[in-house]
Amino acid sequence: METILEQQRRYHEERERLMDAMVKEMLHKKSSYREQINSDHRLKMLLDQFTGSTGKLKELYEDKDGIRKDEVAALSGPNEFSEFYSRLKSIKEFYRRIPNEISIPMSVEFEEMAKLRENPSDEASNLVDFTDEEGYGKYLDLHECYEKYVNLKGIEKVDYITYLTTFDRLYDINKDRKTSEYKRYVEMLLAYLFDYILRIKPLHDMEKEIDEIQKDFTGQWEAGLFPGWPKETGSVLTNVGAHLDLSAFSSPEELASLGLDRLKSALMALGLKCGGTLEERAQRLFSTKGKKSLDPNLLAKSKPGKSTRNKDNERQRDLAFLEAQVYKFAEVLSEQRSATKENVQRKQARTGEERGDSEGEGSSSASEAEDDDDGVPYNPKNLPLGWDGKPIPYWLYKLHGLNISYNCEICGNFVYKGPKAFQRHFAEWRHAHGMRCLGIPNTAHFANVTQIEDALVLWEKLKNLKQEERWQPEQEEEFEDSQGNVVNRKTYQDLRRQGLL
Repeated sequence: METILEQQRRYHEERERLMDAMVKEMLHKKSSYREQINSDHRLKMLLDQFTGSTGKLKELYEDKDGIRKDEVAALSGPNEFSEFYSRLKSIKEFYRRIPNEISIPMSVEFEEMAKLRENPSDEASNLVDFTDEEGYGKYLDLHECYEKYVNLKGIEKVDYITYLTTFDRLYDINKDRKTSEYKRYVEMLLAYLFDYILRIKPLHDMEKEIDEIQKDFTGQWEAGLFPGWPKETGSVLTNVGAHLDLSAFSSPEELASLGLDRLKSALMALGLKCGGTLEERAQRLFSTKGKKSLDPNLLAKSKPGKSTRNKDNERQRDLAFLEAQVYKFAEVLSEQRSATKENVQRKQARTGEERGDSEGEGSSSASEAEDDDDGVPYNPKNLPLGWDGKPIPYWLYKLHGLNISYNCEICGNFVYKGPKAFQRHFAEWRHAHGMRCLGIPNTAHFANVTQIEDALVLWEKLKNLKQEERWQPEQEEEFEDSQGNVVNRKTYQDLRRQGLL
């Protein structure tokens, strides 16, 4: 039986070796997306083991049963030598009885782990399961969620690519259509996104993420700002009522001068019946003046629909919180979502013959192709990728002039590759936004102008030209004097004022 101190020593050694293994795992170069995911899962297992060892070590140091204290006292007391030799004798007796017992050092386990890290192909299987559609964490597989979505009542039917773009726009759906079937769909979508994040990002702190979502959601919900769930508005007097100070009134007739609505609000604030004529309401409210306890006969009965309304509000809040989680998880998976859309579009662009060839391949060739896809393509010149995910030919790259870079200061020093993209960008939103920020209209006069200073100088020049071309009545409007001489308006008025006409 191991002693308490030996257990502590072993846990300390395990923690040191785990920490060293995690550092080596993080420094190890990953050549593919598959290796990155497997490495993250190995890190997660090491971290969980480290946390477990730390918890056990903490319990031993706390020494709630006092065994460690007694052991330390026995080793450091006056009989320390006898205690040492007695323990040595017990160890010798153990190996004398069991001579073939082999003690495997802890370093062997971590050496085997290092071998698996250096030679990932020797692993019997991958550390996490993915469907064929997911491509080992590169793409999303939302086909089941899509089928559930298109079968919802009152929902517009869309294709799969459109669904990939809009599946997180739950706020566009009217809340009257968010039934129990819709809730089951959101739960299904949320369960898939949650599980997918854990598979591709095992080190992501989901508990912390959900706590932040809960905090943000609570503030938005209470303020009525959560998208898709507008806050129901209503009059404060109608819902909760407003108290009325009766000390300023000496008779029910004075109260009646306030009107039906004000008396109803004051009665609701006290929890009294608020029906009847104006005189009855005034009499009922005035009867409570100066009383500490109210007549039970005057109290209003509780409405049976209040509990139902509270349950409905609670149901809407729970459903809105599910939607808030979907929004956040979709934001976390934005990169995989974009890659999924491109992958689906690429598959749909293939011909029937190409699809048949790809489906008729054997399992070995399919696995080899998958390994090729997972590997980083050889791309020393940093060429753009084609429709097949591989770099385009270099001759095509130079033919389109993609080796030439064009810098546009108006676009925030954005760099455009190739003359075609450069010419096209003058009509795109980024350049138009930059021109709008400068206060300059994005017209054809500013074609090929990329510097801010040049654009401002040209704009001033155009404004001066427009000012000169503008029609000026004093200079261009013609008048005729009594002798038939034609003069402009300014000269005519000057001659008229001098009486020379």
